[in-house]
Amino acid sequence: MKDIRDLDIVGKRVFIRCDFNVPTDEFGNISDDRRIKSALPTIRYCIDRDCKIVLASHFGRPEGNGFEAEYSLATVAKRFHSLLKTDNIFMASDVVGEDAKSKAQSLEAGDVLLIENVRFEKGETQNDETFAKALADYGDFYINDAFGACHREHASIHAIAKFFDANHKAAGFLMGKEINFFQKVIQDPVRPFIAVVGGSKVSGKLQALTNLIEKVDKVIIGGGMAFTFLKAQGYEIGKSLVEDDLIEEANIIMAKAKERGVKFYLPVDIVVASEFSENATIKFLPTQEIPQGWMGLDVGPASSRLFREVINDAKTIIWNGPMGVYEIDKFSKGSIDMSHYIAQSHATTIVGGGDTADVVNKAGDSDEMTFVSTGGGASLKLIEGEILPGVEALQS
Repeated sequence: MKDIRDLDIVGKRVFIRCDFNVPTDEFGNISDDRRIKSALPTIRYCIDRDCKIVLASHFGRPEGNGFEAEYSLATVAKRFHSLLKTDNIFMASDVVGEDAKSKAQSLEAGDVLLIENVRFEKGETQNDETFAKALADYGDFYINDAFGACHREHASIHAIAKFFDANHKAAGFLMGKEINFFQKVIQDPVRPFIAVVGGSKVSGKLQALTNLIEKVDKVIIGGGMAFTFLKAQGYEIGKSLVEDDLIEEANIIMAKAKERGVKFYLPVDIVVASEFSENATIKFLPTQEIPQGWMGLDVGPASSRLFREVINDAKTIIWNGPMGVYEIDKFSKGSIDMSHYIAQSHATTIVGGGDTADVVNKAGDSDEMTFVSTGGGASLKLIEGEILPGVEALQS
């Protein structure tokens, strides 16, 4: 897979697939612009070489039946304009329609055009080659810098690469950085290597966990997924989130960890509530004493202290998934504490997943982490050992 620096793009037309799928609040305002900022080095590199640049991205999950105001990239365009600090930025009102084509043809050296949400077109999610060809016509070169979408076999990620030979397609700076970090850490970590895995469900991280057991020295499990493991050990978990159909898988993972000498840590105490609510009554209880009718929504203070001791000697830490329902303040302490402990460690620290990055941001620890990934699903697929469609498409 080539790097953008390997291509002779000076003065040429460049089509860059970015990942501007940023989170927004209830008023539609961007709450975290990290993905936009992460794309700037590649875009500036092209501007400095007098390229005519067309940018594409998805945003949310529109139906693919044309323009939907809720999913327009207009909000992204405003933030992008303020971050890039240049007046040579234009926005098209469609994807491959007359407005986008006309504006693309009018671009001069150093100009940047952002076309509308590629998912407004059905062909995007269908990996349609006709639609991909229409996108490919925007550039002499194709650059993929959308790591967060590289696990999708979509037209602007996968099919489009067929229309560029090995000397006309490459990874952007962000894409290359993400892949290098994850592959280096997974293949040749400095030990002790510790995986901290949280989030709501085991099912979404089953293969990643299975793969990590082969590579790490210790595993810490938190979040809703911990209750599937606790139930597998015979504990009463009340109304806590559980995947009963994966209890056997949980037992297999724990047995595999024991067999390989991997230390496996589960919460020893839990913050429980009578209901999933900001105003609910809460209790701090050992994991053995969760009452029927109550649910666990965060790890407790004893668990946090235990986890801090576990990561004290770490040389490499990979963290994917919060320790509880961090969006509600009274259930966020376990996740915030974990962020602080990882940030304060002397290890190489890699944070993967949108929710985890959000926790780190909320805790004010972003600058203390070695690397905060922009891709949740994509980073999990790399950990699982899969070749991402977006990476495969760029390979010669």
